[in-house]
Amino acid sequence: MIEIHNIHKSFNGVKVLDGISGVFETGKTNLLLGASGTGKSVLLKCIVGLVKPDIGSVTFDGTYFTNNKLGIKQEIRRKIGMLFQSSALFDSMTVEKNIEFPLKMLGDMEKDERIDRVNTVLKRVGLEGANKKMPSELSGGMKKRVGIARAIAPHCTYLFCDEPNSGLDPLTALKIDELIKEITEEYGITTIIVTHDMNSVIEIGDKIFFLYKGKKLWEGTRDAILDTDVKELNEFIFSNRLMRDAKKIEDEEEETESNR
Repeated sequence: MIEIHNIHKSFNGVKVLDGISGVFETGKTNLLLGASGTGKSVLLKCIVGLVKPDIGSVTFDGTYFTNNKLGIKQEIRRKIGMLFQSSALFDSMTVEKNIEFPLKMLGDMEKDERIDRVNTVLKRVGLEGANKKMPSELSGGMKKRVGIARAIAPHCTYLFCDEPNSGLDPLTALKIDELIKEITEEYGITTIIVTHDMNSVIEIGDKIFFLYKGKKLWEGTRDAILDTDVKELNEFIFSNRLMRDAKKIEDEEEETESNR
């Protein structure tokens, strides 16, 4: 579990985060939802320690992280896995070397142990036998899977995903969403996902935090998000025709049920 309390952050006098608090639950996919420029990625960076909040605190499973001793912060960081928007694979390294990289940097495994772990996570993400491929030989979806494999290779406790569906076709995006959710539940990871994709919200949004102009305006589940009285959230959700049609069908079904 990750808890954030009263997070504020400004850059050059411009407030980006304005007093955000919340709890991100273990074993669930926690989504930071909002349009571009609402502060989602900055909040993610504050949580992992890449950006220092001006005010506020972050705790990981009860351990204070913000401004704590360097040794404690490093211990927490060893438990963090990151899936970057562009996958961020090393172009000059094979798939195997990319996944092995954090194992060499963060642990003291022997070579055989590292390769065994690489093979385990590659199998888990559906890329068994892809060890010697180069990133240039991979499709966008395969790169995301390698990115996920690298993130979970060190047995991470916390998984952070920045726009994991960026640049993917709808079917591949759905498969990546499902894979992240499966891994979250299977390994009992605390997962936080930055997204503006309503498909992801509807498919895997166990807990959703809606950000608007640096504030958290709403939080809840995917089952509740289509029926809120938050004007800004409704404008965001129903900005496309598909979601408007889905809402219309839901309302008609509820009306029919109530008239029986």
